[in-house]
Amino acid sequence: MKKLHLTEDWAATLTGLLFVLISLGAFALSQYTPEFATFGWKNGEELIALFSAENLYNLLLVFIISYVLLVLAYFFQGKPIKETFGYVGVFLLTAAASLLGGNKMANDWGLETVIFSLAIGLLINNLWGTPQWIRKALSSELYIKIGLIFLGSTILFQNLLKSGALGLIQSVVVVFSIWYFSFWLCKRFKIDKELSIMLSSAVSICGVSAAIASAGAIKGDSKKLSYVVSLVLIVAVPMIIIMPILAKLIGLNETIAGAWIGGTIDTTGAVVATGALYGEEALRISTIVKFSQNVLLGIAAFFIALYWNYSKKEKTDASGERPGLQLMWERFPKFVLGFILVSLLFSFFFAGEGYKPVTDSLKKFQNLWFTLGFVSIGLETNFKALINAENKKAGFVFLGAQLFNILFTLLVAYVVFGIRWETIFK
Repeated sequence: MKKLHLTEDWAATLTGLLFVLISLGAFALSQYTPEFATFGWKNGEELIALFSAENLYNLLLVFIISYVLLVLAYFFQGKPIKETFGYVGVFLLTAAASLLGGNKMANDWGLETVIFSLAIGLLINNLWGTPQWIRKALSSELYIKIGLIFLGSTILFQNLLKSGALGLIQSVVVVFSIWYFSFWLCKRFKIDKELSIMLSSAVSICGVSAAIASAGAIKGDSKKLSYVVSLVLIVAVPMIIIMPILAKLIGLNETIAGAWIGGTIDTTGAVVATGALYGEEALRISTIVKFSQNVLLGIAAFFIALYWNYSKKEKTDASGERPGLQLMWERFPKFVLGFILVSLLFSFFFAGEGYKPVTDSLKKFQNLWFTLGFVSIGLETNFKALINAENKKAGFVFLGAQLFNILFTLLVAYVVFGIRWETIFK
């Protein structure tokens, strides 16, 4: 078995798929799903309650399950299992980030756990330095790729049907138009192609998840990814307050306001918070539109990977021709296939309320692996590397793309949801 040396992509894919199948099997046989530790709290009393014996036991259970998955992924790669011992430290820091991110006030402001995980890692590495025993277990890309496999269980094609024709039309028009504009703007400001793809995906599709998926599809630099994620989360906070105020000033009804909010704000949590501030109908429409955009994530990741592999010139020969199909397959991020497979599995075979406990459980494990990934990125990153001339320029480009997103999506939302098409086509 020592000869088993799979790539990180295949290791993440196999590990994720195995856990998904085991989760489905355990639920089918005995209705069992792992009890996940809770981190939500809004006052000191609720914070103390999180340290109950039952919740700590559930946390230990989650640690054991996730550690076994990590060992399995290392085994598939032929890497020494002893390098996983530092995972204890990474997991404890992840639990601390989840505790901070579980605060209701932080949730209301759209501050997600990933921003706390990145901040904790950066503080430790830049103030004291990451201990060597923890550094050996820092596998940020592996953690994120496993999380992306689990993300497939929540990207359901039924959401497209729920949104109806209008939600689907808006999502397709907005995603492709904003992505192209953002990418064009990056090109004009001479932002490198790798960062441009991550930034454009984050602005146009669904924020953090899109940035992570596109980074995985092109094997992007984790430091650039952490910068884009930070931008997404920081910009989402003022938009929670500004968007409802602007919608009121313009005089939008709840349907158009919901479509505008759902198509503009980049994180699902912030969309829900903003829609709820405007009204029940705004919350419903904004959530549906955001779900429709989320479904496009798998399709976008697939085509981004194809574009990235085809656009890269192979330097091994004098002709400088584009890579052939075999080389494209070798470069193609295999976890994207795992992500799409899980999405299809839950969309057409395990859909509906009957399997909701499984999808809820996988969603929690997805969040865990994303948080593990960003703690690792922080622990590996020198803060000065995040704040450089190109990143500052990318920040201005992100704001410009987001402004265009706000104006263009308002126009599309008004055309799609504001015009009574049924009377026109009678």
